[in-house]
Amino acid sequence: MIRIAIAALIIFLPPALSAQEGDPVSEPPMTLETLGQIISTLDPEAQTNGAAWQFEVAGTMVFVVTDAKADRMRAMVPIRKSDEISTEDLTRMMQANFDSALDARYAIAQGTLWATFIHPLSPLEKKEFISSLGQTVNLAQSYGTLYSGGALQFEGGDSAPIQRRLIDELLKKGEEI
Repeated sequence: MIRIAIAALIIFLPPALSAQEGDPVSEPPMTLETLGQIISTLDPEAQTNGAAWQFEVAGTMVFVVTDAKADRMRAMVPIRKSDEISTEDLTRMMQANFDSALDARYAIAQGTLWATFIHPLSPLEKKEFISSLGQTVNLAQSYGTLYSGGALQFEGGDSAPIQRRLIDELLKKGEEI
């Protein structure tokens, strides 16, 4: 148990504290300008006010909101009204937040269920941001089925057997066709 806690501390140390001598230098701090360039490359029709963006990824509307003074960034995809969520779906989302949502998370705010990715702005790297957008969109698109941010999954959670049962059910239905 102690080894797991120590390993977790090492993994979650900020890059400056966990870097070893000879490690490659990380990217320069993420800025609103750089974030905007990345977003406009992903969707040239993205709309912005300079601190927030609205754009599409894989046909899904994504909102990115930043607060440069607080050094925060949040990517969000609306899924549905939160008052329409069943107890079973809520349980399933919390299980997914533990093991299959990856870096994205389900969240509820302002009467809406969201797929979100929340991160400090300045240490955010380009590949990490792009990956997080994919995970957030995947999480929104897989709501009601796999509840997954992508192909990876944290072992020891509840999602793997649930997803296996879903796949088995689909395969069984496929045999009936």
